[in-house]
Amino acid sequence: MTTPLPFPIAEDPDDAAREAARKAFAGDVQFLKGVVAMDGLPPDDRPEVCFAGRSNVGKSSLINALTGRKGLARASNTPGRTQEINFFTLNESHYLVDLPGYGFANAPVAVVEKWQRLLKQYLSGRVSLRRAFVLIDARHGVKAVDEEIMDLLDKSAVTFQAVLTKTDKLKTSDLAKILDQVRGKLSKHPAAYPEIVLTSSEKGEGIPTLRAIINGLS
Repeated sequence: MTTPLPFPIAEDPDDAAREAARKAFAGDVQFLKGVVAMDGLPPDDRPEVCFAGRSNVGKSSLINALTGRKGLARASNTPGRTQEINFFTLNESHYLVDLPGYGFANAPVAVVEKWQRLLKQYLSGRVSLRRAFVLIDARHGVKAVDEEIMDLLDKSAVTFQAVLTKTDKLKTSDLAKILDQVRGKLSKHPAAYPEIVLTSSEKGEGIPTLRAIINGLS
């Protein structure tokens, strides 16, 4: 009998879950507001999920792929451009929350400290937050800055799920090595959800799976 892998790859949804999620994300998705202080947060009147990732991990591209709207989340060639917590409404049922990118070497120290302070306040005080998705660039695996956000999520008691981006850029053998590294890192974090999602925004891989996961959170 083989021992199951820790942090297995999330399975594809069944046809019913896949279609329900497709319909949900094909509905009304709108940018609501950008928040720079806790008093600007919208009411916590519905479930929400947030997306965290270091700059240039492909966060905006993933949100755009999930919603099927190319310009919803602004992708930028300048890392760290997103300096606000950006809220999007998914119909009347969920908030999708785009957190500021981290790991930006060129931002002033005071700006970074302000972002980090806001991030900590949001993660520790948002009762409607159901799950955080921590985006990991499949070409590089978990870096020190990723572990910092994972530590923060542990301390905040927020369940997080690792989402590997840009998986189409790797050979199968290289992806297997990265997955070993990611699983080793995740095993140290009590708040880590025990499944990994593999995605490619460019190819559409894993997008139905992630949609179904989000649509199933209530």
